[in-house]
Amino acid sequence: MGIVARQSIKGTIATYIGVAVGIVTTFFVQTKYLTTEEIGLVDVLLQSALLFSGLAQLGTNTSAMRYYPYFKDEDNRDHGFFGWTLIVPLIGFAVFLGFFFALRGPIASFFSEKSALFIDYIYYVIPLAFFMLYISVFETNSNLLMRIVVPRFIREVGLRVLTLVIYLLFGFHVLSLTGMVVAFCVSYGLATVINIVYLFTLHRVSFRIEKKYITPKLKRDFLIYTLFLITSALAGNITPLLNRYFVAGKQGLAIGGILTIAIYIASLVEMPYRSLGSISKPQISQAMAEGNVKEADRICKSVSLHQFLVGSLVFFLIWINIDTIFSLLPQGGVFRAGKWAVLILCLSRLVNSTLNVGTTVLSYSKIYYYSLFFTILLTVLAWWLNARWVPADGDPEKGLIGAAFATLVAYMVHYVLLLALIRWKIGTSPLSAKQLLVLLVVGVLFGLDWLWSKSLTPWFKALLGKEVYGLVIDSALKSVLFLILGLFSVYKLKISESVNNMIDKILKMKK
Repeated sequence: MGIVARQSIKGTIATYIGVAVGIVTTFFVQTKYLTTEEIGLVDVLLQSALLFSGLAQLGTNTSAMRYYPYFKDEDNRDHGFFGWTLIVPLIGFAVFLGFFFALRGPIASFFSEKSALFIDYIYYVIPLAFFMLYISVFETNSNLLMRIVVPRFIREVGLRVLTLVIYLLFGFHVLSLTGMVVAFCVSYGLATVINIVYLFTLHRVSFRIEKKYITPKLKRDFLIYTLFLITSALAGNITPLLNRYFVAGKQGLAIGGILTIAIYIASLVEMPYRSLGSISKPQISQAMAEGNVKEADRICKSVSLHQFLVGSLVFFLIWINIDTIFSLLPQGGVFRAGKWAVLILCLSRLVNSTLNVGTTVLSYSKIYYYSLFFTILLTVLAWWLNARWVPADGDPEKGLIGAAFATLVAYMVHYVLLLALIRWKIGTSPLSAKQLLVLLVVGVLFGLDWLWSKSLTPWFKALLGKEVYGLVIDSALKSVLFLILGLFSVYKLKISESVNNMIDKILKMKK
């Protein structure tokens, strides 16, 4: 399967270990020991820091992928390429720190009425953003060297375990609310240090910059590309956070806390792409740098197919068990207001993660500048739809559904236009006929679940006298049964050669 597949599988395993820890943390600890307002506060702080760090990168992660093939030289430690990946984000952090202080007034005004608690802790965004920035940079560096597993483990597992510990300390009154926020800063700082230590153990990284190696043409191309990415990042990093900000700002941190749980549930759909997308980016970059459009198209279709396959099955398992999930949650009755938002958010995550590889191809092509138009379109559309569909008052459920729909519709319009462009201008597309087979399999599974829910679920609910126990048994049985049936269908239809090979190996091991 090669290093890409091996690292993707290992990275996905690390991701799902983190998911397991995250499920325990989010569903059974966070919802038990934090109020919805406190959940909303932590989410807005972390997401604001993520936005800050994303802007401060000045496109480093994307430009590193694009230009690394020109520096790649193991004998000469890549001519100090990694030194640039430290300097450029530091400049970006200083620039956006100035913007942060300049915009504090308007930010405070937006959140002051319904989410004043956020303003009390707003300055903690700065250290969080700094550490998030370099965690991302160091992870990109490891990705370039095709070693994504350890950084992924640190981010997906290490930080989640620390988060679990922090919430427990808060829940048992060892930490105050302020102490909890400080502890988050410390945990991200620790992850940053571990990442850079790991990079040095690879014996490929040198931060000694070779200025003479950079030709005037390469320097000019890099500066133009970076300026483009800065403009693009201003829009692109804002879009995923708009629904959080609009709900928290217009309806309050408590409703924002409900949205946080809904978003976390939906985020499980795109988990495979975090590894598959990351490890495939250097391959796409290399193919585009060599002008090998056919190879880029092959990778693009493969990534999209496998994400759609796994993401669809995860989405199916989430939705058929959604009532059980809310029944098991502490304060589940409160968070159930986000049920239909979960459905819509799952669809938007599935669309985004399946088609996002098309954005990657465009970013590494000669017409990368077109992506700025699509990024601005996505952001403006998402902003406008959130402003229209998230009411300042009224039914919280309508506000949550409105925010979720705003994201879905914005993504749909964005990708329809973007995929048409890359097909026309580059000759690549993430879409393939095999995705229709995946859609058929999942559609049949949903139909079978509907029949199960009508005939067997009521019987399970009444089986043990207490409805929640029956729901758990019902969910466990149908999840295992339908998952086996789904994988069997995928295997027989030969949708994925890689999946079939993995299943064959597992079957041989059992013999």
